[in-house]
Amino acid sequence: MSAPRDRTLDLDPDRVGNDLAALVLTVVELLRQLMERQAVRRFDAGTLSEEQEDRLGTALMLLDQRMDELCERHGLSRSDLNLDLGPLGPLLADPEP
Repeated sequence: MSAPRDRTLDLDPDRVGNDLAALVLTVVELLRQLMERQAVRRFDAGTLSEEQEDRLGTALMLLDQRMDELCERHGLSRSDLNLDLGPLGPLLADPEP
């Protein structure tokens, strides 16, 4: 039997902004990873024109760079965005250290 969890909520006014930024960036990172996987499937299936491949690759690269900038701005790393879903495992695929 596991120990009971602490059911208190820590609402530190000084951290609310960064915690909200971390939550929003987690959702954006999840969507970015899903878009990247879909793009790879479309590349492999050959359903994109060469121009579409170039535009999609550039867009994903720029989004990845922007995520790095936003994480740095808020003092976070990509691994900080990964949520532990207990028995389901981590939310995000291969987080960076």
